[in-house]
Amino acid sequence: MPSIADIEDEIVDELSMFDNWMDRYGYIIEIGKGLPALDAQYKTDAHRVHGCQSMVWLNTFEQDGVVCYEADSDAFITKGLIGLLVRVLSGQPAQDIADAPLTFIDRAGIRKHLSPNRSNGLGAMVATMKRQALAQLIKREGQDLPAQTAS
Repeated sequence: MPSIADIEDEIVDELSMFDNWMDRYGYIIEIGKGLPALDAQYKTDAHRVHGCQSMVWLNTFEQDGVVCYEADSDAFITKGLIGLLVRVLSGQPAQDIADAPLTFIDRAGIRKHLSPNRSNGLGAMVATMKRQALAQLIKREGQDLPAQTAS
């Protein structure tokens, strides 16, 4: 599996191929369209990313020692943004996700081309994904701890 930094570099390179932001937005929208459908059972308030103007749902689970994400949104650009984050972070170790500075967002110029509301929403998506990765790490480490016995 490529590292988070490697995937970030790929995205920066891909977005740099476009001469203008309308084409880059189109590419980001296509990333969102490529997301697998999110099962309706995850389109609930418990799976909603709060802090986004659009509806964004995120399912997080651990599989084979890495954190996996599934996501959806009701807005095209937002769905593309969460799609980029899923591409970068899904399949990575929880600690790597928690520590990732996610520099591609600024290196590719994504944040500066978003409205303030979308930029805040992007920050909420990143924070939620990192928080859920840490929760998976804590859950796994808790399972690895021996049960305490009463003395």
